[in-house]
Amino acid sequence: MKDFFLADAAKHRGRNVRSHFLVAAKQLRDRNDGNGKYLSITLSDRTGRLDGRVWDNAEMWAAKFEPNDFVDVRACVDEFNGKFQLRVLEIQRLEPGQIDLGDFQRKTTRDIDALWNQLRASAESFTDPDLKRLVFAFLDDPEIAGRYQAAPAAKFMHHAWIGGLLEHVVDLLEFCDLAAGHFPLIHRDLLRTGAILHDIGKIYELSWERGFEYTLEGQLIGHISIATRLLDEKIKTLPDFPRHLHTLVEHMVLSHHGSLEFGSPKLPMIPEAVLLHYLDDAEAKMLAIQEVCQPLSEGAAAPVYIDRVRALERPLVNTRQYLAEARKE
Repeated sequence: MKDFFLADAAKHRGRNVRSHFLVAAKQLRDRNDGNGKYLSITLSDRTGRLDGRVWDNAEMWAAKFEPNDFVDVRACVDEFNGKFQLRVLEIQRLEPGQIDLGDFQRKTTRDIDALWNQLRASAESFTDPDLKRLVFAFLDDPEIAGRYQAAPAAKFMHHAWIGGLLEHVVDLLEFCDLAAGHFPLIHRDLLRTGAILHDIGKIYELSWERGFEYTLEGQLIGHISIATRLLDEKIKTLPDFPRHLHTLVEHMVLSHHGSLEFGSPKLPMIPEAVLLHYLDDAEAKMLAIQEVCQPLSEGAAAPVYIDRVRALERPLVNTRQYLAEARKE
């Protein structure tokens, strides 16, 4: 196991470090002073991502590795515009056998077996027998179950770690139960079916063997289309499954992004689909906010101002930390 992780950058400000990373992005760019090019890279490990810059002999170093390669890096930890950055001095490609994958894959801090049991318990409580057997057709499929427990929920935006999809769905189901109890109009089992299956396509849209990337199927088709295919395949194995329920569940999968602009082929047009969209969006965004409001490293203060939250496309003020610092004045 390596001894320097990106989350520890604050402890090494101004120092040289050497460690192994995964290259998440790489680009040669023109220098502002007109003197050739510099190399911009994004390095990752299980604790997060950090930008790096190669200022000297950029083209020579760029030829030594590609995105998604594991690399050995010697660098100085700098701070630029309030953010840590690695000034890379040397970088060399590594073979997979030279690294420990546990150093690179961020994983849920929660117990995956417990999360899976919680998901199955929610499905067991269904009162609609057809929706119950549909959900268990997925959960009892060994390949789907294995991938469901391991998959991230996204490449960057939210729950981007091993077990992230399962964590997202279990938390979303809790919100669904609360909301269904508040709105009598809602068909609880239909809403929960939508929560369990809305992102099922991500188990094949994403790969997580070395970093989180889109599969070819994910790039060409996307998780919504993959999910509708999986839904059709499973329903064909269920004798006499009601066509009207198939239509409603498929609509919830197709519309859960909420708008055409964000990739939904259809707008939500049933109460359960409308509610699923807002609950799904709220759970994902609040998790993303919680992530950026955490301290950058152990012992450091949480940030008050975050200049950009990708999931929101705006800056954010951490209210709790802002109030804590205001009380000290």
